[in-house]
Amino acid sequence: MSPSQRMPLVLRLALIATVMAVIFVVDTTTRYEVAAAVFYTVVVLTAVRLVGRTALLLLCAACIVLTVASLVLTPHGDLRSGLVNMGISIAAIVMTTWLALKMEAARAAAHEAQAQLLRITRITSLEGLTTSIAHEVNQPLAAIVTSGNACQRWLAQDAPNLERARQALERILADAGRASGIIARVRSLTRGEPPQRAPFDLDEAVREVVELSQANIAMHHIVLSLELAGTLPPALADRVQVQQVVGNLLLNAIEALLPVAPAARRLRLASCSEDGMLLLCVEDTGVGLAPGMIDHLFDAFWTSKDEGIGVGLSISRAIVEANGGRIWAEPGARGGAVFRFTLPVADGEAAA
Repeated sequence: MSPSQRMPLVLRLALIATVMAVIFVVDTTTRYEVAAAVFYTVVVLTAVRLVGRTALLLLCAACIVLTVASLVLTPHGDLRSGLVNMGISIAAIVMTTWLALKMEAARAAAHEAQAQLLRITRITSLEGLTTSIAHEVNQPLAAIVTSGNACQRWLAQDAPNLERARQALERILADAGRASGIIARVRSLTRGEPPQRAPFDLDEAVREVVELSQANIAMHHIVLSLELAGTLPPALADRVQVQQVVGNLLLNAIEALLPVAPAARRLRLASCSEDGMLLLCVEDTGVGLAPGMIDHLFDAFWTSKDEGIGVGLSISRAIVEANGGRIWAEPGARGGAVFRFTLPVADGEAAA
């Protein structure tokens, strides 16, 4: 790296050191009651993209040492208040460092998910498959970006909201794992490998998918109705693959609602137990199904969309059937369309 390329980094590190010195001087020369040391959290947030994990931990330790030194050197004020402020400042520094490291780990996980997607794209010549995988992974990756931006906003406040930032980071880690899981499951499906079936709570899995789509639903002024049973026995299926199906049906329903007037946009998800199987229903009041469409909806490469390729519902059917269920569609009673699919119930031995 040339000196001109190194110079911006050197200047930024020098600026960080200067800010730390200013915070130390202010914290030392003011009364115990002034908790200037909490602004070391800004230093940590600034440095997280510039240095590695070890250097960031050393920076955290340096900030803590400076905080303690300021308490010792402060000449006046209420010592008890100073001790309380020192404890709060150190806790904020440590928590901010932990959150910053988790945020970088989440970003790395997201990049790994994207890298896996690119590797799959290189080894397949079937455009429909790669587009379908990208379509399925797009939801968790979009959620990662949204949660990451929210986390940065919470941490950048004058008084960082550490709890909200921690919650955002937990969502990032969960969505990054979900993206990687989706890629692995779709790849297994195309290779003809059996799904990884295990007992899980269908209603909980549906809620997770709906949460990822909340921003899209709200943006298009769609009224969502969740009528989940809440008392269903566990489903016996591949949870990630089932969530792929729910996400695809949900996205199709949202797209079908866009051409209708905002006041008429209704989306309903309901679950129940029927004939020894679990049943999930996704109903919309969108443009509906034209005559003859139902016979071809789940055919590979058949689509009614101008820019569609017709693989989403085909893969959804393959997933549901591979997990021992059935999927079908019918016109809605109030217009629009209704998609339903079933899953087997986990017996006592499997659930245990």
